Amino acid sequence: MRLAYVILSYFLAPVYALYWAFRGLTDNAYRERFGQRFGFAYPQLSGPSIWIHAVSVGEVQATAPLVRRLMERYPGQQILVTTVTPTGAARARALFGDSVAHSYIPFETPFSINRFFTAVKPGIALIMETEIWPNLYHACGNRGVPLVLVSARISPRSVGNYRRWLPLFRETLSYGIVIAAQSDADADRFRSLGANPSRTAVTGNIKFDFELPVGLSEKGLALRRQSFGQRPVWIAASTHEGEEEQVLDAHAALRIEIPDALLILVPRHPDRFNGVATLLERRHVSHVVRTDNTTCSAQTEVFLVNTMGELPLFYAASDIAFVGGTLVPVGGHNLLEPAALGRPILTGPHLFNTEDIAEMYTSVGASLVVENSQQLASTLQRLFGDQRLATEMGIKGHDIFIRNRGALARFLELLEPLMKEVFGP
Repeated sequence: MRLAYVILSYFLAPVYALYWAFRGLTDNAYRERFGQRFGFAYPQLSGPSIWIHAVSVGEVQATAPLVRRLMERYPGQQILVTTVTPTGAARARALFGDSVAHSYIPFETPFSINRFFTAVKPGIALIMETEIWPNLYHACGNRGVPLVLVSARISPRSVGNYRRWLPLFRETLSYGIVIAAQSDADADRFRSLGANPSRTAVTGNIKFDFELPVGLSEKGLALRRQSFGQRPVWIAASTHEGEEEQVLDAHAALRIEIPDALLILVPRHPDRFNGVATLLERRHVSHVVRTDNTTCSAQTEVFLVNTMGELPLFYAASDIAFVGGTLVPVGGHNLLEPAALGRPILTGPHLFNTEDIAEMYTSVGASLVVENSQQLASTLQRLFGDQRLATEMGIKGHDIFIRNRGALARFLELLEPLMKEVFGP
């Protein structure tokens, strides 16, 4: 079956190239280092390096404490962070600067993968969450590169899809891979797909171990006083196409009952900032754009954030947080940033990318799920009108965040013997 997969990967490579080229027509970031997708122009590292793969912004953010600890423990080793998306690359640059190398991960053809390994010389590979690439894993196995899945998870929905390709994934997971699973259920799902039980452990989710910037709450309050005054403020964070319309419908309905309510709107992807601004103009919504450095007036309905890396600051400046990618079938984004700040959380029903964390929060009432814009509006109105309920939700969410910290320490303990094998004591 692997041979069939290899042939399929070569057939799909031109389709992948066309997709990336098409995205590059409207967003220059997709043209950046285009050759790295296909085996060219990687950074030349003097191996062995520590290679960490994180798909996009959320995974890159989750690696920050891990990267810092690895730098402290292994100061002489080069670290390479790879991403799939340009937004992930931008976040890696913002977090790490020149202290780590960065490249895009190659597409799944043996040619591209071989050139990647030759250039970056990984001594160990740390793959965040559920990225399973058969050809890439096969290359690690052939070269004797230890491969560790960090905060690994498989949703119940995904298991069925993987089982359709079970012979391929059994082979993929048989290359001596170490799996540091988020939960017992995740570990069991990996074992059911062929993972070695003796190399599968439960360490938890290192996303809980991120640190908020020092003074963030105070900076958020200062921003609020300066830009928003005493108005009720909610944030719709990491929204996607088809979601902003629903959020704006909810905000319009909310303002019928709470006329001075303000929405902070933060689209997920930079290439959509201008399109969302056009949407606001088309709907005749009075708005202020972050980069205009303009204070909101009493008539301003929406504050549009068109910058990267400021989401935690705007969570800190808000009363209630709606986390996007959930009213459309994207699967949801990071619930932990607003939880760490003690904000009550709202989401839509599409939570399959973060279902374990979402279940923790919804099961105790730390977050509420809304099905549509009408429910979003009514739930916002309820929370703005019941400060005690909003505060209780925020406290519950913060408590969950605190209780689940410590996964990073458990993971580093699991990792240490492998690191000694590769880099010595």
